[in-house]
Amino acid sequence: MKNIYFLSDAHLGSLAIEHRRTQERRLVNFLDSIKHKAEAVYLLGDMFDFWHEYRTVVPKGYTRLLGKISELTDLGVEVHYFYGNHDLWQNDYFEKECGMTIHRKEEVVELYGKTFFLAHGDGLGTTERGFRFIRAMFHNRICQKLFAAVHPRWGMAFGLEWARRSRLKRTDGKEPPYQGEKNETLVCFAKEYLKTHPDINFFLFGHRHIELDLMLRRETRLLILGDWISLFTYAVFDGENMFLETFIEGESNP
Repeated sequence: MKNIYFLSDAHLGSLAIEHRRTQERRLVNFLDSIKHKAEAVYLLGDMFDFWHEYRTVVPKGYTRLLGKISELTDLGVEVHYFYGNHDLWQNDYFEKECGMTIHRKEEVVELYGKTFFLAHGDGLGTTERGFRFIRAMFHNRICQKLFAAVHPRWGMAFGLEWARRSRLKRTDGKEPPYQGEKNETLVCFAKEYLKTHPDINFFLFGHRHIELDLMLRRETRLLILGDWISLFTYAVFDGENMFLETFIEGESNP
């Protein structure tokens, strides 16, 4: 039985990250290290800091990552990509050129007999009006078509600068630390969801850029996957056990 891997939030291409090329190489090295051990890889969003795919144009760069993903899918490894809030403007490039399966919203899936709730996490449990308005605008098809009419030279520059400014608004460019069960919106969402869907064994989220492994009850765990900016963390499920791990160059990985 091969492993199933979960990771998120690399934000490749971010203008606020100085070590962008090294960061991408580290992610590629990780994928290369697991390519013969993986049954599937789930990318839970925001792997790119801004991705806008035009009808005949895709963003510059990322050839090392996309090439490695294509190698995995050619080997028969399933690679699933969930929309994040930075990379939801996709068409069919990832599917047709790289062999990935795209998920445009949260999904409940069964893996090795366990039930998983998988999502990037943005918008789940959030009641803040400003955030929900911007999210609705980003997901609106009319707004997407209007933005697609902007020349890529300006559209990509605008998107990357928007993302850079958003990151720099945070202290040291980092997400706030863990706020406790009562204040973490993803934890509150999962607890509420469990009331009507008690069969969930694992909730896995990205988005928050923190490592969290929390038992919600005896048969249910919630994991927030950290990031691939400074933490380089991922989860791995071997069919029986779930581990939250850190990728360190040169070390063998489960």
